[in-house]
Amino acid sequence: MQLRDNTFLVTGAASGLGEATATVLVEAGARVVIADLAESDGKATAARLGDAAVFAPIDITEEASFGPALDAAEAIGPLRGVVHCAGRGGDRLRILDKEGNPNDLESFRNVLEINLIGTYNVLRCTAARMARNEPLDGERGSIVLTASVAAFDGQIGQTSYTASKAAVHGMTLVAARDLASFGIRVNTIAPGLFDTPMLARLRSDIREGLAAGVPFPKRLGRPQDYAAMATALLTNSYANGETIRLDGAIRMAPR
Repeated sequence: MQLRDNTFLVTGAASGLGEATATVLVEAGARVVIADLAESDGKATAARLGDAAVFAPIDITEEASFGPALDAAEAIGPLRGVVHCAGRGGDRLRILDKEGNPNDLESFRNVLEINLIGTYNVLRCTAARMARNEPLDGERGSIVLTASVAAFDGQIGQTSYTASKAAVHGMTLVAARDLASFGIRVNTIAPGLFDTPMLARLRSDIREGLAAGVPFPKRLGRPQDYAAMATALLTNSYANGETIRLDGAIRMAPR
C-alpha cells in the first residue's frame, strides 16, 4: 500500500510515537487524522502538520467516540491505514504490598481497560470502516498496533502492563487471520526503551543508565525509529500477523 494520497488514522498522535508517525506520513504525502484525547495537544499537532492533517478527539475506550473520528477520516478519503499508539504506562504495583496484602485490583483493571480493551476497540472499529473500501492492489487496509518488550520480558511491578501488552501480541496473529478475508493486514510493534514524554520525566543520569543497557545502538529509541517501522508495515503487503521487537536487542532484567 502506498502512503501518498491515502488516508491514515493515528491514535495518540498528539505526542511521542504517534506524533512522529503522523509527521512521517504527512511528509510522505499522506492525509492523516490526529486522533487523541480532547484535552491533548492534538489540535496544535494537526495545525503544525498543515492542511494534510485534521484533529479528531477520541477516547479509545469509548465506542461512541469512534464514529466522529472515522467520519473525519472518510471526509478526506477512504481510511486505508491505522497506527495505534495511544495507551498508558503501567502502575508499578507488585502483586503483594510490603505487608503481604493483595495490591489494588482497580489499578490493574484500568491498565487493561486502556491498553487492551482500548486496543481491541480501535482494531474492531477501524477494521469495520476499512472493510467497506474497494481493494487497492488486493488489500483494503493495514493496521499497526503497539505492544511492548514487556510482553516478553516484563519486570517486577509490571504485572498489569505486561498482561495488557502480552495480550496485544497474542491477538495479532488471530486478528490477521480473522481479517484476511476482508483484505486487511494486522501487525504489531513491540518497542523497547524509547525517548518519549514518559521517559523525559526521569533524571538525565537515569536516562543515560537506561541507554547504556541497550546492546546496540547504545541509546534510547527515537520516535522516528518507531515511525519508520510503522510506515514499513503499512506499505509492505506481505507483512502480516507479525509482532516486531524494536529494541536494540535489549532483554529486560527482572527489575
